[in-house]
Amino acid sequence: MEEEDFISKSQRKRDSTALQKLGAELVKLAPEQLARIDMPENLREAILECQRFSKHEAVRRQMQYIGKLMRDLDAGPVAQQLAQLHAPSRAQTAVFHRAEEWRADIMADPAAIDRFATEFPEANPHRLRSLAGKANEERAAEMPPKHFRELFHLINKILQDHHARNQHE
Repeated sequence: MEEEDFISKSQRKRDSTALQKLGAELVKLAPEQLARIDMPENLREAILECQRFSKHEAVRRQMQYIGKLMRDLDAGPVAQQLAQLHAPSRAQTAVFHRAEEWRADIMADPAAIDRFATEFPEANPHRLRSLAGKANEERAAEMPPKHFRELFHLINKILQDHHARNQHE
């Protein structure tokens, strides 16, 4: 055995544990999510079989089998696809940050509500004014930020809906 080929027992265990966790994440996926991940057919069948089991021992044995299958393939691409499936898109994150900016603007300047309503005609300016006013009162009274959060959720929903409509056009 050459020096470069040597892998410690501890490293092999860490690698094995990582593959087991990846296999467990794959088993938790809904069928339509699983279908979007490119993997060998025997691994896909083993995962679908495991999802059908309800007995702990059967699931445990099937998970071991899935781990064995995964040791024989390069799991990197599968792990990367799984991460992309779980990660929010950059566009959604950008919309979320834009909603935070709008909320800060509306809280600081009541005229921002008119700008928001002009840009997003589906927005209800009266509702926005009401929530912004209550949120400012909460802040002044050092109360929990119930209306502050509600204002954010309203703005975020409008922006998310607007973004979704523009994606489909």
